[in-house]
Amino acid sequence: MTEGTMNQFYQHVQDKGQLRTPAHAQRWANSVLRTLGLTLDRGTKKELSKALPSELAAGLNQAFWLVHFRDKHLSSHDFQRQVARRAGNSDPRFARIPVLGVFGGIKQLINPDLSDRVAKSLSPEVRELWQQAQ
Repeated sequence: MTEGTMNQFYQHVQDKGQLRTPAHAQRWANSVLRTLGLTLDRGTKKELSKALPSELAAGLNQAFWLVHFRDKHLSSHDFQRQVARRAGNSDPRFARIPVLGVFGGIKQLINPDLSDRVAKSLSPEVRELWQQAQ
């Protein structure tokens, strides 16, 4: 992917996420991707990683746990809280806005079939967030 594509992605995240600067958009995108990487099943995470630009795939694959069990019932509030912490923010309610911005940006970069696979791999509440993102 070109630098222009990444700039468009971060501009989308900045606009939809109501963030002040591209640096904020980049930090929030990385936080969302790291948290998302812990919530997806292995196959979906691998497929999404291959479909994303290397900069974004690195964020998705950055989180590593020696022993990790996915929370298949993760609430949207807990997901947002984890993202907010990683972004250096303490308000999970605000985190909803950048999360939707990042999810929407990711969905623009991948095909609809992969988007459906990602949705199916998420907990029901996080799936709703994914589906609401534009």
